Amino acid sequence: MPVVDAAWQEWLVSNVARGCSMDSMIDAMVQAGFADEAARAAVHDAFGRKAANAAKTANAAAGASEAVLTKAAPHAYQYDQSPVARGNVIRAHDRDVRVLMRCERPELIVFADVLSPDECGEMIERSRHRLKRSTIVDPATGREDVIRNRTSEGIWYQRGEDAFIERIERRISSLMNWPVENGEGLQILRYGATGEYRPHFDYFPPDQPGSAVHTAQGGQRVATLVIYLNDVPDGGETIFPEARISVAAKQGGAVYFRYMNGSRQLDPLTLHGGAPVLSGEKWIMTKWMRERAYG
Repeated sequence: MPVVDAAWQEWLVSNVARGCSMDSMIDAMVQAGFADEAARAAVHDAFGRKAANAAKTANAAAGASEAVLTKAAPHAYQYDQSPVARGNVIRAHDRDVRVLMRCERPELIVFADVLSPDECGEMIERSRHRLKRSTIVDPATGREDVIRNRTSEGIWYQRGEDAFIERIERRISSLMNWPVENGEGLQILRYGATGEYRPHFDYFPPDQPGSAVHTAQGGQRVATLVIYLNDVPDGGETIFPEARISVAAKQGGAVYFRYMNGSRQLDPLTLHGGAPVLSGEKWIMTKWMRERAYG
């Protein structure tokens, strides 16, 4: 049974600050293995601390004008037209890809047949012996660190590394309707039994100093495509706690989500994570797209 250690305390504070709901945070903790009662106590405690701090801040800022406060309030995310083509089947470069589900808020699409079984198998086999422990971006420094919130192994491929990788990248670019040159290199991740990635955002939060290191080249991330390279017998879903959506890992399938609109707003509803793998292992391939040419 997990405990509310320093990493979980940081997760609680961060998600309260981002405006996540109590229910979504409790659900995420239960998904990660916490007892319901323990999760509720931890989340309510975190919101209680926020309320106390807010009261202190309100008293200190009592003289602030309503106009200043209104100007400082964040604008609600505006959903605009998706770059992904309409229809139930999309021709993606060299392959027909089926659409299984579309969600408007957040902008999310579940696909089938993005990769063939043979292509999935090749990606796994060429990656298996090159795996290293996965990292996250430190919000203060922009450095990559290993933490317990992310229990996976991974490898990065250079964009256009060989003919096989180039063909897959062109297919993904066509499907996401975003330039190949705006994409980061493909990342392959393996999660073993109990492996997980607790809820997080793929974009770089503008208010965190370390984000500037990563947006200096190519700008902000705008959308993600997660492709499942194998079937997971139990667990390992991609969860969106704010939207109450869970996508099961199915070989060759994928989930697309877009979090930056044409006005450069960022969508907090794209908070997502990888639920613990309860049986077998999970292999995924991730493509992140940037605003501008990257690399």
